[in-house]
Amino acid sequence: MQLYSFWRSLATFRVRIALNLKGIVPDEVIDIDLMKGRQREDAFHAVNPQMLIPALVEDDGTILFQSLAIIEYLDELKPNPPLLPGDPRGRARVRALAQIVACDAHPLLVPRVREYLEHQYRLDEPQRMAWCRHWIAQALAALEAHLGHNETGHYCHGEAVTLADICLVSHVAGAKFFAVDLAPFPQVARIADACLALDAFARAHPLRQPGAPATV
Repeated sequence: MQLYSFWRSLATFRVRIALNLKGIVPDEVIDIDLMKGRQREDAFHAVNPQMLIPALVEDDGTILFQSLAIIEYLDELKPNPPLLPGDPRGRARVRALAQIVACDAHPLLVPRVREYLEHQYRLDEPQRMAWCRHWIAQALAALEAHLGHNETGHYCHGEAVTLADICLVSHVAGAKFFAVDLAPFPQVARIADACLALDAFARAHPLRQPGAPATV
């Protein structure tokens, strides 16, 4: 199994957490430096024509892409510990919380969007950062509101880690990269701290990956 990764990629952070929780160690981790545009090179284009990471390549050559799809694949491949609740409503809630991050907010923050804002609309760095902080905060506010539900426990949904927690933690890491204050979102911050106390989350953190700076 090969994992195409980059230390700062929040989507790959999610997949690393899931791999750790499942006790799956890729045979090879291939670095795709998004800041240097390595995702546009022919070798990676052949792996994922969308030129996005993560990508997970199985030993038989099967290529998996999109973080949520990869995580659900891993959950089916190795069902314990489960990352989705056993009941339909619970699964729907967890997926919805996860999608606030992975489908609504994160796509607006990625390098290709920031580059488009710079080159197409001539937004300077402070303007691009304001754009990112706005959408990060919007998602944090949505998560905080939904976490007021009585199904929230020690984690996003009850007392066990789920896909929702994986996505929440990745979003909190992004918030810290972009210097967004978490004080208005105490439930989000509490759950992120609880998750990052777990080895599977802590080892997957972007700042603990090869090539990462000491701080951002």
